[in-house]
Amino acid sequence: MTVRVMLVSPAMNAALREARFDGDAPLDRAGERSARAAAGAVPRSGTVLSGPSERCLGTAAALGLAARAEPALTCWDLGRWSGRRLDEVGAAEPDAVAAWIGDPSAAPHGGESLRALLERVGGWLDGTGAGDTLGTGNGTGATDRRDAGDRSVLAVAEPAVVRAAVVHALALPVEAFWRLDIAPLVLTELSGRSGRWNVRLGRPLAAPEGP
Repeated sequence: MTVRVMLVSPAMNAALREARFDGDAPLDRAGERSARAAAGAVPRSGTVLSGPSERCLGTAAALGLAARAEPALTCWDLGRWSGRRLDEVGAAEPDAVAAWIGDPSAAPHGGESLRALLERVGGWLDGTGAGDTLGTGNGTGATDRRDAGDRSVLAVAEPAVVRAAVVHALALPVEAFWRLDIAPLVLTELSGRSGRWNVRLGRPLAAPEGP
């Protein structure tokens, strides 16, 4: 059974602008304006989800989506590094940062290892192909008969979650995670089923052009 999974990265916030490990900071005004401007470019979907972070939920709301929070799409748990800037952590704990980047099973921050993140997100992705997350909502807070049986999922998800989904879908080496960049308000599409996914790499959401 095949499914189309569309992942939208959230808009900018202050933590992202400052290269901080996001401590669940909400959107800033500029990020909210950008998301509202892109609302008309969001594709329709049978099921609409969001990571439970304030940034993801705020982006979903600004895009006009009535999204259900999905725990499996929680951002990468970086433990005690959460909320700190990368350069600060690198200066204070260079060996820990090196272990974190070099060993996918390491979690020197006390949170979630990269391997654990990939397993969590990969399990969720494969579950969509089995119908585990599909419903009949149209993302507007109502049920739409035209969406009945629609095998598609739209989810607002943090960049680390999107990167993990791509690595899992294409069976890439774990190290490839560090070489993927996901910009704000970008759509990444995956289609297929467990063990057989095709990926359309991210394209920016843009407001539809006028006549």
